[in-house]
Amino acid sequence: MPVLITVLVAVAAAILSWIGATCYCKKVASTKIGNAEDKARQIIDDALKTVESEKRTLEEEKRKSLLDLKEESIKSKNELDKEIRERRNEVQRMERRVLAKEEALDKKVDAVERKEQSYNSRLDDLNRKRAEINELHEKQLLELERISGLTSEQAKECLLKSVEDDVKHDTALMIKEMDSRAKEEANKKAKEYVVTAIQKCAADHVAETTISVVQLPSDEMKGRIIGREGRNIRTLETMTGVELIIDDTPEAVILSGFDPIRREVARIALEKLIVDGRIHPARIEEMVEKAQKEVETNIREEGENATLEVGVHGIHPELVRLLGKMKFRTSYGQNALKHSIEVAQLSGLLAAEIGVDVRMAKRAGLLHDIGKAVDHEMEGSHIQLGVELCKKYKEGPVVINAVESHHGDVEPTSLIACIVQAADTISAARPGARRETLETYTNRLKQLEDITNSFKGVDKSFAIQAGREVRVMVVPEKVSDDDMVLLARDIAKQIETELEYPGQIKINLIRESRVADYAK
Repeated sequence: MPVLITVLVAVAAAILSWIGATCYCKKVASTKIGNAEDKARQIIDDALKTVESEKRTLEEEKRKSLLDLKEESIKSKNELDKEIRERRNEVQRMERRVLAKEEALDKKVDAVERKEQSYNSRLDDLNRKRAEINELHEKQLLELERISGLTSEQAKECLLKSVEDDVKHDTALMIKEMDSRAKEEANKKAKEYVVTAIQKCAADHVAETTISVVQLPSDEMKGRIIGREGRNIRTLETMTGVELIIDDTPEAVILSGFDPIRREVARIALEKLIVDGRIHPARIEEMVEKAQKEVETNIREEGENATLEVGVHGIHPELVRLLGKMKFRTSYGQNALKHSIEVAQLSGLLAAEIGVDVRMAKRAGLLHDIGKAVDHEMEGSHIQLGVELCKKYKEGPVVINAVESHHGDVEPTSLIACIVQAADTISAARPGARRETLETYTNRLKQLEDITNSFKGVDKSFAIQAGREVRVMVVPEKVSDDDMVLLARDIAKQIETELEYPGQIKINLIRESRVADYAK
């Protein structure tokens, strides 16, 4: 029981405490609410006062703005009225000027019309006078024709022929004088340069053929080379593309072929087989492969030696290889690589004499015939192929122009190209450098005579001095002394256009008049 009483007392105390706390909280809350309402009413009153004051301020500003707008509108209106008045005055002035110009234009039109009428009348008078003049001119021509016994066309032809003869005579004299003066000056300098270059350049010459001879230790070796039923010689000919000629020549085998590289491969392979002594198809194939590698190495070495001999560096390795390949190419029996080296040396000497870039001249001279290394493998002339190779391997425009102009196919654009052209001619034309077949030689002589005989006024022509000179006999009645100068130039140009030849050809015209009579 005491515990229960204690619990009840505690509960009652808690309830009373809660009720008291609740009443106190309500009282405090009501007090705070009252204070808040007072403050809210005060804030509202202050806000209302502020709004009224701002409203009054806004109304005053509105009135001021309206007044300002009215003033600005009045001012703008005044300015606009002033501008309109000025524009109206300006338009009136322009109208007055336009009217004045129209009046002046009308006056000018009237004056032009009067002048046109005067011009038309004068034109009519002029036409009448022209008709009278034409009539008088015709009468005069008829009278002149009657007096002279010639028509106007005949008189015109006589006058033109006279003028033509005079002009032809003056032209021939001028050409002859200029040619003689140019030859006197140019020949002297050219001879000095060329002679100096030739004296400084010592080049040997070796005749190239289409066969090679391989010496044998004994005639017994011929049978071994032929092999059983000819299998060894067939294998060797098939692998190399060269024909082996085994005849009665003691202790020698002849290799025949138009490709010098293949002939060289066959020669080296055959010599290796002879030294080795074991000759059978498998050994032949092995030796041919070794010979091909050896020839390829030799080609590169020859190209490098050529660049070192001339003193030209920086050439693309493929161009160097093609230079070495030119050792096995010939032109009229002249070795192409020896010819290129000789042209390079002559070009350098001529360039030094003239005062241009010696290294560039040597480079152009060394590469001028580079197309001959591949002209038997690819379509096109050696000039076209050489230009393509030089462009492919980034050679300069001077070298490219020298390559394509050294035979006169295009015009040279630099002095170096002219030097290379001269050096190529010197190298090809020197005695012993080249040899021609009888058929080529006779064809060139016949072509020379045919070209000269095709000209009007030529009686006979004779190619002499191995085609270095052609003597032309002209008809005296058809070709005068003045015509001979022009005819010689025309023949020279025709020969330059149609023929290819080393050096130069002299055209010698002969005009002879003979009169015979007898004293009785």
